Amino acid sequence: MESELFQTLHPEEGKKNKPISVDRYELVKNAILELLITVEPTYSEMADGIKEILPTSFDGSIRWYTETVKLDLEARGLIERLDTRPQRYRLLKK
Repeated sequence: MESELFQTLHPEEGKKNKPISVDRYELVKNAILELLITVEPTYSEMADGIKEILPTSFDGSIRWYTETVKLDLEARGLIERLDTRPQRYRLLKK
């Protein structure tokens, strides 16, 4: 049985992000935050790293969930995009 839905946010004003399962949101969020403790990855590196962290039983597109949760974490001020080429991501210091 699928858990309740969580409405994710989008960092750009006026844009909406998708609601996703709370369980999947927490899995991907924790994986992103774990990864960003040690590296400042590009999006592709992040998605590949998340694939290594998530359980092999994860059902769904890892890249889609990574993008959706990444945008939400940006909107909530937990991570940021760096102004680099290629673009990289890092945890924001609290």
